[in-house]
Amino acid sequence: MACDHNCSSCGHASCGKNQSMLITTNENNHIKKIIAVMSGKGGVGKSMVTTTLAVSLAKKGYKVGILDSDITGPSIPKAFGLKPGVTGNSDNLMFPPMTKDLGIKVISINVLIDNPAEPVVWRGPVLGSAIKQFYQDVLWEELDYLLIDMPPGTSDVALTVFQMIPVDGVVIVSTPQDLVKMIVGKAVSMCDQMNIKIVGLVENMAYYKCPCCGNPLYPFGPSKLDDVCETYELKPLASFPIDSNIASLIDKGNAEKIDVDFAANLTQDVIDF
Repeated sequence: MACDHNCSSCGHASCGKNQSMLITTNENNHIKKIIAVMSGKGGVGKSMVTTTLAVSLAKKGYKVGILDSDITGPSIPKAFGLKPGVTGNSDNLMFPPMTKDLGIKVISINVLIDNPAEPVVWRGPVLGSAIKQFYQDVLWEELDYLLIDMPPGTSDVALTVFQMIPVDGVVIVSTPQDLVKMIVGKAVSMCDQMNIKIVGLVENMAYYKCPCCGNPLYPFGPSKLDDVCETYELKPLASFPIDSNIASLIDKGNAEKIDVDFAANLTQDVIDF
């Protein structure tokens, strides 16, 4: 179908990141860099990577915010022990809740609804409107990094984020399985079509340490990180472990207490990006 040059109603990612579709945040906000964390499928641990990266950056003294764009499956507030309840000012701008130790600012549908267990049954345009408000109508103020925890896949909500928000770079998350190589390819292709730069690839759930000897064990087989990175010309950022201590801290809302040494390379690459 021929292009009618009406980008406001266009749903085709292949048109690229049209500058006329980008929105601006409110005049109180000064955000230096926006990094999205995405994958071509669910269940690979995007939120865990987003959470760990936020904590690591904050521990280095950076001012960090997280925009949870996974409207139908939000998990960021739970990781930080944040409860529902958001206040605003006379200009109808929202104050994002802040984590108690590191002051990471968070906005998510689960801090806006009374019962976080209730499903959000919204169609695509309403989801897009919510994300637009999360960027425009939240008082992020001074941030070094705004991290966007993306929903699974490469469809409507991901397209909305990439078309409307000036994302500087994307961290792609995978797991060490042959199937994921194809899924990474979908995410890479979407970023290419949208003219968005890729920071690199994180392989999550890559290994766990044997409780007896401390040696790494590979429950999903050998790492695919270097192979996938070579295929798609990506930078390998980090291999994240399976760690019951990390899972326990997140389940208890104590993500700020995660020992983030394993994320040092990822954090530095994001800083250098």
